[in-house]
Amino acid sequence: MALTDITLGQYYPAESPIHSLDSRTKVLGTFGFLISLFIAKSFTGLLFAGLCLLCVIKLSKVPLRFVTRGLKPVMFLIIFTLIINVFFSAGEHMIWQWGIIKMSRESIHRGGFMAARLVLLIFGSSLLTLTTKPIELTDGLENLLGFLKLFKVSPHELAMMMGIALRFIPTLLEETDKIMKAQTARGANFETGKLMDRAKSLVPLLVPLFVSAFRIAADLAMAMEARCYRGGEGRTRLHALKYGRKDLTAGLLFALYLAAMIVMRRFPLI
Repeated sequence: MALTDITLGQYYPAESPIHSLDSRTKVLGTFGFLISLFIAKSFTGLLFAGLCLLCVIKLSKVPLRFVTRGLKPVMFLIIFTLIINVFFSAGEHMIWQWGIIKMSRESIHRGGFMAARLVLLIFGSSLLTLTTKPIELTDGLENLLGFLKLFKVSPHELAMMMGIALRFIPTLLEETDKIMKAQTARGANFETGKLMDRAKSLVPLLVPLFVSAFRIAADLAMAMEARCYRGGEGRTRLHALKYGRKDLTAGLLFALYLAAMIVMRRFPLI
């Protein structure tokens, strides 16, 4: 697995109906989609959600292979979830059993359902950052978190921290890749050996990676201070957030999608 396979936090530039939507529409749509995956109780619901997500990916003009590449870093988690649910959960129609390890029709159904839900969760969350610029995402989050002012919490600072954290993901991955290549050139081995040996070989990466992360953070803080950045009240934006007809259309379509998911929850087929 290459570090470039991690798509969360990366932005894919393109001219598409999804890219042109207001960032608040995309944030709310993403959270609504993630919630809808937990509304689903059957494979029919997940299949419908997957087909709708596939249509959105097609509209976004983000290559499907680029989106699916984000599965590689979490493939172990998906397989682990599948194994735990298939071999270590109860069921009435037993197929095979050996000690505490057992497999039934219900456990196979549950394992496949949980794995499929996890895959859609990853695709849905990755698509948000792939189609939204970091600054637009930060502005959208700040606007949506405006109610936190009632609790004496600064939505600007919270949104800025979340935006910087997402922006740092590809930056730190790039730094990690550079450090690994430099150490590989000096004889380090990260690819072969037992699992524990490979884990131990990653320890020398931590010190230079932390040093690099602190250096990048210090440079960013110094640059913001040099530009007299204060944020908060009175801050203006180059591009003001504004809902348009596309956002209204997307909201109506999403409302229909949620209604269909609720109906399929009440009347599951598979």
